[in-house]
Amino acid sequence: MATSPIVTSAAPGSARPEPGRTRRAPLPVAAAVAALWAGIVTYGSIFALAAVGAIGSSGTPGGVARLAAAGWLLSHGVPLQTPTDRITLVPLALAALVAWRLTRAGVHASRATGGHRGRSVRRAMGAGAAVAVVYAGLGAGVAALARTADLTVTPQRAGVTMGLFAGVAAIAGAIGHSRAGRVLARRAPSMVSGALRTGVVAAAFIVAAGAAAAGVALAIRGGDAADMLGSYRAGVLGQAGITALCLVYLPNLAVWGAAYLLGPGFTVGADTLVSPGEVLLGPVPALPILAGLPSAPLAGAGPALLGIPLVAGMFAGSLLARRSGTVGWASLIGAAILAGPVAGAVMQLASFAAAGALGSGRLAVMGSVDWRISLFATVVVTVGAALGAAVSRTLSGPRP
Repeated sequence: MATSPIVTSAAPGSARPEPGRTRRAPLPVAAAVAALWAGIVTYGSIFALAAVGAIGSSGTPGGVARLAAAGWLLSHGVPLQTPTDRITLVPLALAALVAWRLTRAGVHASRATGGHRGRSVRRAMGAGAAVAVVYAGLGAGVAALARTADLTVTPQRAGVTMGLFAGVAAIAGAIGHSRAGRVLARRAPSMVSGALRTGVVAAAFIVAAGAAAAGVALAIRGGDAADMLGSYRAGVLGQAGITALCLVYLPNLAVWGAAYLLGPGFTVGADTLVSPGEVLLGPVPALPILAGLPSAPLAGAGPALLGIPLVAGMFAGSLLARRSGTVGWASLIGAAILAGPVAGAVMQLASFAAAGALGSGRLAVMGSVDWRISLFATVVVTVGAALGAAVSRTLSGPRP
């Protein structure tokens, strides 16, 4: 017996979904899910580190959770206040993790609401801003729960700080992964886009060189670092917790090393200075990561290290020439020259983010916010990038 095909008819007045189109999630729902997931992932990672450090101690699960909450807030730039100390030194490793997850939150919220397909950046920006609003409320709530008699955190300050942090990261992620954002990037003048890319790359090379210099100095004094770690007498697990604390501050040390190579140097407490030409040190925090601090100015062949930022600028300029293809000489050299101020701005922002207080008194000044960092980076990268681009173009010629 033949069967007839089943034909379904839509009810009068009902709308059928158009072919090729997917249902869009409501913006509040998409933003809430994306922001909460970013908070859970980042807080969970910090909680795991805090739990490892608390093994073998008398800490309770509630205490570990509050300690992780404090670290989570600090990683966003929220200051912490104890009865005797004020802590504002942001662990940049955790801050980078938070920024990455918030960037992805903006991407997910934009995709869920269809903002990534629009020809205008408004919907993508709206998705990122909605994530920021939800995240600000989450930060204020965690700050209210984390307050104790020994720890003071202002919920209003936490909400504003974390809202701004999330807004920048989420909006950047949403626009960067949207059709409108890609169109805007293609419409930007080649000189501007080349300068931005080259300046950021040069700054990254300088920070990488600072990390290498700090790593070599720490390796040379590895015995002192091991003795300092053993002096805590906290057992294997306790030493693992101290090591984890040092690891989350490694990017800070890399930025300090870059400031050292650029010339202005950095401080590790009030009335201290660590620079190529002058080293003034008093009592420093007993952290193994600081065991590699120099005890004297550079001498002998040491000043040759100061040429590393110039080499970094030359390498970035060479990459600019290779990517520029058939761009004329004027545009190529113009982009290389404009890359200097970009690198200077990036280095100044990085130095500001890597500085802060690790307590009161002498520990109230850590890192470097010297305005000369941007000046020196601008000059060095401008000269190096222009020289590297000119030499690379001369040797290889324009590429199709």
